[in-house]
Amino acid sequence: MTTAETAQDTVIRETTTEPIARISDDVNVTHGVLALAEAQPDHPVYAVRNGAGGWLDVTVTSFLEQVRAVAKGLIGLGVEPGSKVAVMSATSYSWAVVDQAIWFAGGISVPVYETSSTHQIAHLLADSQAKLVLIGDEALRTKVQSGANMAHGKNSGVEIYPIAGTADLEEIAANATNVTNSQLEAARRTAGADDVATLVYTSGTTGKPKGARITHRNLAEGAANIVPFASDILGEGESRTLLFLPLAHVLARAVQLICLHRGIQVAHTGDTATLMEDLSSFRPTWLLAVPRVFEKVYHSAAAKAEAEGKGRIFEAARATAVQYSQAVQAAADGTGSGPGLGLRAKHKLFAKLVYGKLLEKLGGEVTHMVSGASPLSPEIVHFFTGIGVPVQEGYGLTESTAPITLNIPGATRIGSVGLPVPANTVKIAEDGEVLLKGPVIFDGYHQSEAATGEAFDEEGFFRSGDLGSLDADGFLTITGRKKELIVTAGGKNVYPTPLEETVRSHALIAQTVVAGDNRPFVAALVFPDPEAVAAWAQRAGYGEELTVAEVLAHNGAGAALRAEVERAVQAANELVSQAESIREFRIIDAEISESSGHLTPSLKLIRAKVLSDYAETLEEIYG
Repeated sequence: MTTAETAQDTVIRETTTEPIARISDDVNVTHGVLALAEAQPDHPVYAVRNGAGGWLDVTVTSFLEQVRAVAKGLIGLGVEPGSKVAVMSATSYSWAVVDQAIWFAGGISVPVYETSSTHQIAHLLADSQAKLVLIGDEALRTKVQSGANMAHGKNSGVEIYPIAGTADLEEIAANATNVTNSQLEAARRTAGADDVATLVYTSGTTGKPKGARITHRNLAEGAANIVPFASDILGEGESRTLLFLPLAHVLARAVQLICLHRGIQVAHTGDTATLMEDLSSFRPTWLLAVPRVFEKVYHSAAAKAEAEGKGRIFEAARATAVQYSQAVQAAADGTGSGPGLGLRAKHKLFAKLVYGKLLEKLGGEVTHMVSGASPLSPEIVHFFTGIGVPVQEGYGLTESTAPITLNIPGATRIGSVGLPVPANTVKIAEDGEVLLKGPVIFDGYHQSEAATGEAFDEEGFFRSGDLGSLDADGFLTITGRKKELIVTAGGKNVYPTPLEETVRSHALIAQTVVAGDNRPFVAALVFPDPEAVAAWAQRAGYGEELTVAEVLAHNGAGAALRAEVERAVQAANELVSQAESIREFRIIDAEISESSGHLTPSLKLIRAKVLSDYAETLEEIYG
């Protein structure tokens, strides 16, 4: 890694990790799976359910046979080099097959979240001009058809085909009338490294989603560099992971491709209701998740222990895990000597009593977990690291084909999002904005050259919109979003993300939104977690199955809940100056979710929507 410093030696403005791999201009993402098939034809790359609670291996050769058959069928349906094919499905093996099949046919995939509204579908179909939509559930057909009609009129010409299972894939393959192997190979070779592989639409937190042109180089060269960089996470030989994030999210798809190039076996879970059972049966060696998943596991474990009368034991075990991880981190940073004898003894005891049981819930063989998409509380990272499954935080956006920085074993700084992935550069602008450059940075926005021009500075760096800093060793820390910076009436700059993250880390709180722009002080809207509140109220003896509204209306329970929120707010306020602290808060009896319109499908907060919908409450606060 090389770094460029300003005149002040303590301030790092730019850092680059040197490239490990380059790909030639004629390579596309299909070459990786072909290379693996040639080297290890019997290597298992996927696993599918066997119908009896177990899993069947899918070798790379079998996978390729299915991909080629479906690709021929797509060509028979009219897919040509450059054609856009939309895919709207839950995470599944079928998604993996059609993704590669579209590329083998020379097409461009357009992922669509299955939770998208009719209006969102209409926008994506109109903007991308996709005329073929593959759906993972027949129940989606009506919504997709309505979106197509809205985008192109009743005679839209958009065709819809299901991909729910093997039979559906075979039906698509049956359209391959007279498509020869040589035609398929010619179509597969059409795209080069700098051609568009997929149009991935941004989350739309600040406006209409824009189609990011992700190239074959972005995906393939990104994978070629991250595989050796993250080898201690990805593992060797029998490495396997259970993928449950939506494959419409660029992070999940990039990771799936990385696994395919590495030969890591992937199983899919499209319904998180079966996640714990699937972890137990598939026994992954590492996992990818978003912060909300880690928060849920963390708080659920504490709530379960409390309900079983083991709350004190769990709290002692939790504190020990955090202290142990912090001591190990301090030793790695050169600021401490590591865990002392007493701490080691307690840690060893709790490893038998508590940690082992938690690890078994993850399948018993997980050695590392990767977190991305949004910030995760350092305390939660320390907890999982302390019990024996380090959480490696990374950072990226749709426009960076997801991971552009990552903490890796041996080079981890908890609280940061890691070092640049090889071949990429991170730079901090004078105003604190994080600027990015490298082979994973997208080609621009589809049909929006003006937006593309605004997205890059004069040196070709992508303007991420995030604020951050680099430490002396080149680790990046994200402090907030540039557009979300709050400037109070007194002129104080406040970054809401750290405050919100700390308040949200409380077990009873699902979401927090900080306000205060052009206001005399900072305030917060606090949205409790209904399930956690109901369990807490029952343990405390206030009643069974109480709703948030019932708890707030109950004299004792309402006061106790407000006291819990007050503690969470005070913990956040300890991180900032008095002028930046949360002076008032309101507990809101509502859920912030994707269905409520306040979260994107990738679970990012649509801040403006929340502040608009709860404007009356804010006016009451500021009175």
